[in-house]
Amino acid sequence: MIEKGKAVLFDYVLTVDDEEVDSSKGREPHRYVHGEGNIVRGLERQLHGLKEGDKKTIVVSPEEGYGVVDPEAFREIPKSQLSPGMELHVGTVLKARTQDGGSMPVVIHEVKEETVIVNFNHPLAGKELHFDITVVQTR
Repeated sequence: MIEKGKAVLFDYVLTVDDEEVDSSKGREPHRYVHGEGNIVRGLERQLHGLKEGDKKTIVVSPEEGYGVVDPEAFREIPKSQLSPGMELHVGTVLKARTQDGGSMPVVIHEVKEETVIVNFNHPLAGKELHFDITVVQTR
C-alpha cells in the first residue's frame, strides 16, 4: 500500500482540457518516494493508500497542481533583449534563465511594437489536471 516513505512506480496519462499532454506510454513507469513532495501535491495526496494494480482517475485542482495563474508573472521585455531575427508570435515558447543558472520555458503572451509580454507562469498553471493512474509497484 502507498504510504509515507514507500518507493512507488506508476504508469500515467495526463490530460488537460481533454488533450493528452504527457504520459509514461513507451517509457519506464514514473518512480518517486511517497511523502517527499517530489510530485504534484494533489496527485501525491490522492495516491496515498492505493495498492499495486490499482487503477484510478485522479483530478487535481490548479491549487494542488501547478498553481493558479499569477498576474504578477507577466513581464514586459524589450525586443532588443531577445536574440536578433527571432520570430516573435503569441504562443512562442522561449527559454528564460533562472537565478540558479538553469532555464525554464516561458510563453509570449502579447507582441507589441517595441516589447513583448512574456508569461512566466508554469504552462499548466490554472489548469485542472486529469491523471489516469495504474500503480505498478510499491516497496
